[in-house]
Amino acid sequence: MNVKFSSLAAAICLAGVTSSQALADYPEKKIDLIVGYAAGGGTDVMARTVAPFLEEYLGNDATVVVKNMPGASGQIGVTAVAQADPDGYTIGTYNLPGMMARTLDRDADYDADSFTYLANVVDDPNVIVTPKSSDIDTMDELVAAAQERDGAVTVSMSSLGGDDHFFLIRLSEATDAEYTIVPFSGSAPARSALMGGHVTMGIINLSEVVNFRDELNILGIATEERSELLKDVPTFTEQGYDIVNGSLRGFIAPAGLPDEVESSLITAFEKTYEDPEFREAMLKSGNPVRLTTGDDFEALNAEQLDLAERVWETSPWK
Repeated sequence: MNVKFSSLAAAICLAGVTSSQALADYPEKKIDLIVGYAAGGGTDVMARTVAPFLEEYLGNDATVVVKNMPGASGQIGVTAVAQADPDGYTIGTYNLPGMMARTLDRDADYDADSFTYLANVVDDPNVIVTPKSSDIDTMDELVAAAQERDGAVTVSMSSLGGDDHFFLIRLSEATDAEYTIVPFSGSAPARSALMGGHVTMGIINLSEVVNFRDELNILGIATEERSELLKDVPTFTEQGYDIVNGSLRGFIAPAGLPDEVESSLITAFEKTYEDPEFREAMLKSGNPVRLTTGDDFEALNAEQLDLAERVWETSPWK
């Protein structure tokens, strides 16, 4: 055998073994988990609940560090993930339909092909809330106030172009009334403004109000059936408004993630989802869980993009 060829073949084999070993040892350093919203909101709570379980099921003494990068309705954080090295050491939260809507209403440095889709874990419905001090504590009273004068009812929400915004578009159509949007950089400040009496009503998600219900009036929930977490709160459909809407929350990595790393992360998410302690923790935080991984998550993203395009075409606020 030619000595040079033999040496080259040996070097290639050694490189392959070394590469496989490096991937088998993943993770070898800390993993940054980027959250595109302020601390305290539903997405942040989900990320911080998931992080310790990921550490456990990734093994290798994994460390997952949550990094909040709020701004531009979540776009800053998700852009940072899209532009990161696809090595498994930067992952991020991903909200639907909001993240895809951000590609429709403004310039975006990412698209649907910019990511490796790991796992969606939360399906969190919208609710309408008013301050506890408000004399508006039913849907009939809210709709009457909105119909009395266009724009008189102010609405806090986490961002434009997200599930809160889409819900308001549908609410406006269903109630034949116009509302004034007051957007914030996340759900936590939107909720704070509401609780402070600075706006008439808020559109936020179930997970973001379940622990504050003594301080808020919850007028309805956008599910097909009543939620186990709010059994006494009627759906909007029950009240004559056929609106089902919510936020999907999950995790992505940059496109081009090595197969072995992608598999390790997805397996860790699957084991997390099956862990009774995780489910209990999510229940306590008010996060309704539903797992979708890999290709199915990517297909869900495409479906939500189609929804965003159709809703945005008819939006009076685009």
